[in-house]
This record gives sequence, structure tokens and C-alpha cells, in this order.
Amino acid sequence: MPSQDALIAMLPEHFLLVGIVALILLEVLGRGARAALWVAVLTVSAAAGAALFLAQLGFAPPAPFPGLFSVTPAVFMAKGALLALAVPVLLMSRTEFADGEFSILLLSSLYGMCLLPSSDSFLVMFVGLELLSVPVYALVLLAFRRPQSAEASFKYLVLSGAASATFLMGVSLLYGASGSMGVETFGRALSSGDAMSRAATVLILVALFLKAAIVPFHAWAPDAYEGASVPVTAYMATLIKGAVLLAAVRVFGVVNASGPVADLLLVLPLLSIVWGNLAAIRQNSFRRMIAYSSIAHAGYLFYAFLGDGASRQSAVVFYVVAYSVVNLLAFALLPENVHDDARDDLRNLKGLYRRDPLAAGLIGISMLSLAGLPPFPGFVAKFLVFRNVVAAGHTTYAVLGLIGSYIGIYFYLRVLLLLFMRQDDVVPAEFRASSLARMAGTLCLAATVLLAIVPGWVIARF
Repeated sequence: MPSQDALIAMLPEHFLLVGIVALILLEVLGRGARAALWVAVLTVSAAAGAALFLAQLGFAPPAPFPGLFSVTPAVFMAKGALLALAVPVLLMSRTEFADGEFSILLLSSLYGMCLLPSSDSFLVMFVGLELLSVPVYALVLLAFRRPQSAEASFKYLVLSGAASATFLMGVSLLYGASGSMGVETFGRALSSGDAMSRAATVLILVALFLKAAIVPFHAWAPDAYEGASVPVTAYMATLIKGAVLLAAVRVFGVVNASGPVADLLLVLPLLSIVWGNLAAIRQNSFRRMIAYSSIAHAGYLFYAFLGDGASRQSAVVFYVVAYSVVNLLAFALLPENVHDDARDDLRNLKGLYRRDPLAAGLIGISMLSLAGLPPFPGFVAKFLVFRNVVAAGHTTYAVLGLIGSYIGIYFYLRVLLLLFMRQDDVVPAEFRASSLARMAGTLCLAATVLLAIVPGWVIARF
């Protein structure tokens, strides 16, 4: 392959690498955190812009590293969308992190994220998953504004390490059965009657379930989300979740699930939908509520793998983008407080409309979209998933999943009630989202409007 095409094919990754080096130099030279923040924003914006531009051009060169790494316009589009979602996370981080370590760790994690949809080998996928996860262990602990941060970081480290070990065991069994490390061997193993191949596919799927916090592998998520700072929780609930699902899309390819894997995809995502929504009802912590909500949404996303493989990528990527945008919108407009515990308490949202109508309105839009109500993008995302499940002949499970999703409407509407109810002892007006966080919210609102008005155009791009 010509070296110029190889350079262009990895242009988003190269932008991130240059940004990481620049941020490290800024830290060594002792420059201010503000400079680091804007270097990171510029870097991620350039990487996202490059990916989206190459997708628009239809750039599909031969694989830069045959058998290991390849790109297509759809892959560039998925990378560009997720990288663009990292910009609001960076803007939200300004008031939480005084130094540039956050930006360095975030860009390092994003580099791993970009490897996942391009992985043609389980070796590259494993490297991508580890690069994605390892910086987050430090990010959870970095601000250390709450006593739970150390415990949350340790739990995430242990469970993520268990997921990595499970993934490697599955890959080793698959290699033993097929003699290949290519991700396409997973699809062939699904239809194989060989015990080793079946065990390998189940182990790989369980590892992805652990990373995505699917029931019963979900216990780490509420504690990790609650112990992390708001920008890190937002990143874990959206981009980390989305990256794991992109890895799953790459593993399954266009093959339809069958055998024990299909059984797992029928039962465990349904349990996640029901348990995630039921557990969220009892939460008084905003971050724990979002954690259980993300468990339910992971269930919806894995439901997509029951349907037709040809339309799977567009459905999953659209769902990830729609879910991430509205989650980031809610996190960006959370009222700030000198005490992190107070900021996380749902009761402090009481009467927010009276002191900050814009923030209350945007958080309300976020909750309605997460509930999957029309005309918000969350409705279109769920429709795409359940349409695929019904088309695959799993009508009963689709109906049960829809019933489970109705449970979630309760706790989303509970947040709306808190936002717009009359409350005499409201939190003082000076506790509101910073200007940069509001800028992040504005970007997310624009994306939400685009997804709601022209969902068909967006889906066609994926």
C-alpha cells in the first residue's frame, strides 16, 4: 500500500498521537491548564473532522496493515461521531481538573477507542480495549473529590482486568480451534458444532458483557460512576460504552447470532433492561441513576445483535450517538456545587426551573429522550433496535423488552417532576453550570435537534 494512503487511513489516530505529545510537552514546560485544555479540544476536533471528511469522500484504501487494521467510510463515520462527542467532555472538565493530566489521559483512551472499529485481528482489538480502559482507571481517581473514588477505581480495575482475562481466554481457544487471530473467525465459530469454538464465542461475549456492564456482570458500574467526577462519569457512560459496542459490531460482522450466543443475547440483555430500570427507580444519586440507566441501555444495544447483520452497524452507531448526546447534555447542565456530594444529589434539582430555566429545560429534554419518547432521537434509536429483533423472529422478547423499557419512564419523569416542581428552599442561583459546560450543552443540543429532525439522513451516513 502506498505510504501516503497509509498515512491518510490513520489520520485521526495520528492527530491524537500528536496531541498527546504536545500535551506532555506542555506539562513538562509547566504551561497552564487552560492551554492544555484548548490544545486537547483542537486535537480532538481535528481528529473528528478528519474522520468525518474521509467518510464523506468515501475514502476506502487497501488495509494499511493487512489482517490487522483496515478502514471504510462507515468506520470513519463511526470514529468521527465518537471523537466529536469527546469535545463536550473536555469542555465540562475545565472546572473539575486544574492541570493537564485529564486531557492527556482522555486522548490516550480515545486513541484506543479509534483502534476498535478498524480491528481485523483480535490482537489489535485487545490492544485497543486496554488502551481505552487503562487511562480510565486513573481518571476515576484523578479528581479524588469523594472518599468513594479510590474504591470505585479499584473495582473498575479488578472487573476490567477480569474482562480482559476472559477475552484473552476466549481468543486463545478460538485460535486453537481455527489457527487464526482474525475477527472473522468469530462468525465462523458461531455456526460451528465444535465445543472449543462454542466455548470461545461465549467467553468473548461474556468479556464484552463485563465491559458494557450487562447483568449479571454489572455490579462495578454504579460504584465506579458514583465515585468518579462528573466529566469522567459522562465519558464512561457514553464513549466507553459506545466503544465496547463498536468492538462487538466488529466481532460479529454481518453474521447472525446462533446457538449458545443467541441464547445469551436473548436472556441477559432482557435482564439488564428490566433490572437496570427497576434499580434506577430507587436511586437518589444522579450518577448512580445514570449508571443503572446505562445498564438498561446496554441491554437495548445488545438486542441489536439478534437482528439482521447487514443493518446492525447503522442501528448500533445511531443508538450510541443518540444515547451519548442526550446523556452528555444532562451532565453538562448539572448545577455546580462546591460539594460534589451535593451536586450528585437528585434532591438538589428541586425547583431548578425557577433559578435556571435553560438548564432545567435541557435536562428535561435529555430525560425524555432517554425514556425513548417521540419526537426525540431516543425513540428512533429504540425503534431501530426493536424492529430488527421483531424481523429476526424474536417477537416475544421484543415485547418483553418494550415492557421493560416502560419501567424506565417512571424515574425519568421523576427527574422532570423535581426540575419543574415548586420549591421554597432552592439551592442559591450562583450554583449553576459554568460557561464552558453550557457551551458543551449547546453543542449537544444542536446534535440532538439534528438527530430528531433528520434521523434518516444520519442513519444513511452510518
